[in-house]
Amino acid sequence: MGHSRGVAVCLLAAAAALGQPRIGEVLSAVEKRYNHLRTLEVSFEQIYWAPGRPPRAERGIAYFRKPRLMRWEYHEPAGKLFVSDGSSVWFYSPLSRRVEKMPLRASGDWRAPLAVLMGELDFRRFFREFRGRHQDDAIWIQALPKQETAAYSHVELLVGPDYSIRRLVIHGRDQSRMEFRFAGERLNPAVPMRLFRFPPPPGVEVVEVGVGQEGGEQSRD
Repeated sequence: MGHSRGVAVCLLAAAAALGQPRIGEVLSAVEKRYNHLRTLEVSFEQIYWAPGRPPRAERGIAYFRKPRLMRWEYHEPAGKLFVSDGSSVWFYSPLSRRVEKMPLRASGDWRAPLAVLMGELDFRRFFREFRGRHQDDAIWIQALPKQETAAYSHVELLVGPDYSIRRLVIHGRDQSRMEFRFAGERLNPAVPMRLFRFPPPPGVEVVEVGVGQEGGEQSRD
């Protein structure tokens, strides 16, 4: 273990002891890591739990680029896409042969807040309270939202010794849970702009979804 990695592990261990200043330092380090990136590529596993239903797991690769550009390209199920062009988000499912388009800032989809990883990550802006616990060389940080009207009760992040976000768990107020597991981060890779454009496939219905109308990923199969 190198000196820098050893220092990081010690910092995470201290934060796990629930020392708020230390947790603050870890959060600042996570913000610095992602806010200084131009592009990001990462493999993901997405798991959704709903009361009374079996969990649903999906996998693929996500691409991010400043400002607020992202593409979630699914391998399981194949062909499924979620794209942000910076102002609008597009969701396409080959099974439904339907495209939903909505404003990025109005989207209630679980993935939309992840666009802030590309330059706007500010934990203290959106969360009011943080708690930490140690897990091996990483730390779980629980964050409570500032807004009482938020659709989620809290989120949890597993932060690695390099300050990468390994897992993100969003706990809904309806007892649902969405978890993202990330692996194989590539920092500042060459990511072409064409990935963030979405020309709808021929013959596919395109539906403009307004504020408050979006179904959200959890309701889509």
